Amino acid sequence: MFELEILRMRERVEMALEIGESHFREFKSSFEGPPGNKKMRDIKELCSDIARTLVAFANADGGELYVGIEDDSTITGVAYTDDQIKYIIESPELYVHKSTPLPSLKKKVVNIDDKKVLYFSVTKGINHVYITSDGKCLQRKDLESVPIPPEEIELSRQEQVSREYDRQFVDSASLSDLDIDLINSFSRELYRISAEKFLQYLELGEFVGERIRLKRAALLLFSNNPNRWHPRLQVRVIKVNGTELLSGEDYNVVIDDEVSDCIVKLIEKGWELIRPHLVETKFSTDALFRTQVMYPELACKEALINAIAHRDYSVEGRGVEVYIFTDRIEFVSPGELLSSIKIDDIIKQKGVHQSRNTLIARTLREIGYMRELGEGFKRIFKLLDDNELMPPELISTNNFFKVVMHQKTVYTKEEKLWLENFSHIPLTRDEKTVVRMGCYGKLLSPQAIWDTVGIVDTDYYRQILESLKKKGLLISKVSKSEAMSIAKAKNINKKSVPRFLVQLPQKVQKDIVENHEFDDDSDYEKLYICNLPYETDESEICDLFSKYGEVVSVSLPINRETSKPRGFAFVEFDKRESAEKAFNDRKNIYLKGRKIYIQRYKRSNYHLSTNSS
Repeated sequence: MFELEILRMRERVEMALEIGESHFREFKSSFEGPPGNKKMRDIKELCSDIARTLVAFANADGGELYVGIEDDSTITGVAYTDDQIKYIIESPELYVHKSTPLPSLKKKVVNIDDKKVLYFSVTKGINHVYITSDGKCLQRKDLESVPIPPEEIELSRQEQVSREYDRQFVDSASLSDLDIDLINSFSRELYRISAEKFLQYLELGEFVGERIRLKRAALLLFSNNPNRWHPRLQVRVIKVNGTELLSGEDYNVVIDDEVSDCIVKLIEKGWELIRPHLVETKFSTDALFRTQVMYPELACKEALINAIAHRDYSVEGRGVEVYIFTDRIEFVSPGELLSSIKIDDIIKQKGVHQSRNTLIARTLREIGYMRELGEGFKRIFKLLDDNELMPPELISTNNFFKVVMHQKTVYTKEEKLWLENFSHIPLTRDEKTVVRMGCYGKLLSPQAIWDTVGIVDTDYYRQILESLKKKGLLISKVSKSEAMSIAKAKNINKKSVPRFLVQLPQKVQKDIVENHEFDDDSDYEKLYICNLPYETDESEICDLFSKYGEVVSVSLPINRETSKPRGFAFVEFDKRESAEKAFNDRKNIYLKGRKIYIQRYKRSNYHLSTNSS
């Protein structure tokens, strides 16, 4: 039995190495120091670090910690004595407050390639707000353990019931109640293991002797007879002819369909039921039938997955419902938001990092149906914004949580009429924003363009203006010298003086002359910095160059494959004078003991750097 357990733990470690770190998994080194001169970490500091990580997991969605593995998945092991390792293994008890013992704590020493790796895991806690022995309260968010006030994670009794639901064992269930072919499609393709080991790895089941005990999450996710385990494992789609749901003689529901299945299949079946209603076909003025997309598909699919994954399954009398009105679409899931999640935080896109259904959310994340917790709503907001639609409306009551997407665009009626004049001209999204700003002859200031478009790069600002100028849509009505005089008279920055006019396409003259007013509209200057240490961050670069003048922005490109900086950056100052000071002092600039090289910024720097990625 002991050998079997060792075998399973080794497989767990190997799978973790292949998948990497996530919201539910962290690797921690037992060494510290620069490359080539590493030493073992202080034991008490390491134990305290372990306790902080496990407390953060317990206060969020549970997770597993591997000590002896680097962030890049390299096994370096722990080189302490047996007595020291025994002490480290006891750190969850010694360094976590005695009044908040960690839930379902597991800990083991695993031998991998002649190196020892320490394994710890905890489940999501519901009985306490967990704290370390020195009183620190932390919570897992993305890949970090961050401090959080204890009152933010206090739980109500109803939340305890709903949080426990997917983790309860169902002793009457067996493997024959699951769709093994469906499970194998993930276990063998993604992990190259059996269905039984897949269930154990994701904590959906536990072996007891020769038998596996299944948790409710396994049945909700993969059952071959879903209705036996939950009466409302379904998505219902209701299409309403109008903007309100009426009853009686005025009943205006034109479509009422529903599908039922286990969660993994329900996501796909529910999506196929919703998808046809996201477009509308109309007979156009040119005597052709044309299809118009009403809502971005990816945003709607994210909303559907969110509703299925995070609904309150302890509410068994209602499933996920999708209402399609003539002016909006609503995704309604049973159960209100958890008390630790605020709608305002979702709207501000701070990220939401908790799930009511830990095992369901983790499994959907591991098999590729979900992103990291908190990323779904960020994507919904971005997709709606990219499609020029209003942000989603979020509503939470005692009984349900609702995500509403409206057909309303971000434009007013007047702006829409104005933009129709430019519909035949290809415009980027940011160019369209500038055109909208100049609605009906309003003069625009450089600063207003920067702020509204959200520009952080001078070259991009010039690129937008040059493009609009070449298309004949933007002209300068106030010269630079006139703007300087106005700014001086009003005691304001010259960039705040309205100067540019957006003109209608039909007014564009074929003989527009080149207007160099756009070429030098800013006093900003940029430098190209290279030979940077790879562990550098933007704040360190900003601090280094701030002594030469005000730094407007720092751009530190990241290698897509390693997710680490690529060794060069772009530093932008508010004045050329500041950039010139830094450039002239370039022989004396070091960062972390390393000499860095500086060039004046050229577009070729940027294109060469981006093409090399």
